[in-house]
Amino acid sequence: MQLIKIDPRALKENPDRTRQTKSTPQADALLLATIKAVGIVQPPVITSETSGGNGYVINAGHRRVKQAIAAGLEEIDVLVEEAANDNGAMRSMIENIAREALNPVDQWRAIERLVALGWTEEAIGVALALPVRQIRKLRLLANVLPAMLDHMAKGDMPNEQQLRTIAAASLDEQKEVWKKHKPSKADPQVSWWSVAQALQKTRMYARHASFGDELAQAYGIHWVEDLFAPADEDSRYTTDVEAFLGAQQEWMANNLPKKGIIAETTNYGDVKLPAKAERVHGKPAKSDCTAVYLDRDGRVQTVHYRMPAAKKPKGQNGSGSDNAPDDVGEVSQPRPDVTRKGAEMIGDYRTDALREALGRAPIEDDTLMALLVLAFAGQNVSVTTGSGGTYYGHSRLAKSAAALFDADGKLSFDMDTLRVAARTMLTNVFSCRENATNSGIVARIAGQAIGADAHLPNLGTEEFLSCLSRTALEASCKETPVLPRQRVKDTRAALVEHFKEGHFVHPSALFAADATKLSEWLSSGSAAPDDEDEADEDVDGAGDERADGDADAEAFREAAE
Repeated sequence: MQLIKIDPRALKENPDRTRQTKSTPQADALLLATIKAVGIVQPPVITSETSGGNGYVINAGHRRVKQAIAAGLEEIDVLVEEAANDNGAMRSMIENIAREALNPVDQWRAIERLVALGWTEEAIGVALALPVRQIRKLRLLANVLPAMLDHMAKGDMPNEQQLRTIAAASLDEQKEVWKKHKPSKADPQVSWWSVAQALQKTRMYARHASFGDELAQAYGIHWVEDLFAPADEDSRYTTDVEAFLGAQQEWMANNLPKKGIIAETTNYGDVKLPAKAERVHGKPAKSDCTAVYLDRDGRVQTVHYRMPAAKKPKGQNGSGSDNAPDDVGEVSQPRPDVTRKGAEMIGDYRTDALREALGRAPIEDDTLMALLVLAFAGQNVSVTTGSGGTYYGHSRLAKSAAALFDADGKLSFDMDTLRVAARTMLTNVFSCRENATNSGIVARIAGQAIGADAHLPNLGTEEFLSCLSRTALEASCKETPVLPRQRVKDTRAALVEHFKEGHFVHPSALFAADATKLSEWLSSGSAAPDDEDEADEDVDGAGDERADGDADAEAFREAAE
């Protein structure tokens, strides 16, 4: 074997090479950037032609040669070896099998070695075609306990969220937690969730702070950047909750508006207003008061309220003194144009008229779809979304409906805008999560109707397959070359390796609803009362109500036509 220099364009591809699958554009771009930065680290291996030619055939390193040509290199170093009887097939196979990507721990150690040799993070990022943020993220492993790192290097890695929590804790805290949760012979895997839970600390974010750098310095607050957070948001935080809240309190005291108070909150996070205070939800008047308080996230919130007018002392005549305070007001207020009862009657009349129009008036399809979007944004609707939290019509859900209005506050939209609003609203509403946000069988039906099965991720992973029983795991081996092993974990490992480059979806994850449950749901829906009012009516009027319901259904059909 000898080392020579040669023009990469003069080399011929080996038609019998082991790696026949094309590499991804991302992998080729990374290799090209690396070659441009530091050249070819390991020379390709070539052999002389055995078919009578005088050229050279690539035995190993087709991608390196291809990207060297793309980089514009005139010559590259290559290793020339004698041609084997099998045309180098065994050597090529052994080289490709032996290659394995570095795990994150080894990557971090390699990066630290480069930093020690004088490489900057920016230079390492250019050489490896990685963003500097990713380089810094890997260097966070320097904050992890060495004993944890040694275990992670064996392949048992926490997820990104857990690693973030572990790296943010001090080494002393990690050491104490590791004593309780380190692996044993009986249980060699670490419950990283338990480790992260024990090290979890409340974070107060800089984007929620109203105070500036001076107060932050005065309270000894040091911001730490969360390198795992999205790059386009301010992810700085501190775990010194007491100092953060103290700085917020001082800022509120220094910036308290006229007629303002610093209010406390209840156990549920609601503001405590003074006794007899009436909260102002609209635009406040000059005579109204202001209350500032801290919510559960430590953010400064502001509400307005007004106090009832002070009553005049007994025996005081109407003339009064010229020095009387301006906010006393009159004892008897003028009667409004419409009383409370009148407003309630108007509400009933409007509701009946709206329902009559929805049932009988001609409505175009685009307007009907827009009204459906508006219905979800109503203040009487609450939706627990799949992303967590309950959002009412006047907050998050209203954003989808607001796009359908023009500057004058009238419905004005094109079909593209309407489609986007409808998709956004449905995205917020539908959820299949196994918690309070589950939309039930309707989400399954919706997913099947729009072909959501095609968007399911690859479930042939260790995390998901570990949730399957032996029977289900062995059933997943069908239509694959994987044979069930004696031990479940060996079968699971073989399936993970098989589906590493493929796509596996377990039948239980498909959207198609169970036929029996769907039939029961349809039956219960057809047997349910039309509205809550029918349940409160007398039994004697039940026949009349059913007749009215049938008439309404017929009217809806006529209006649709």
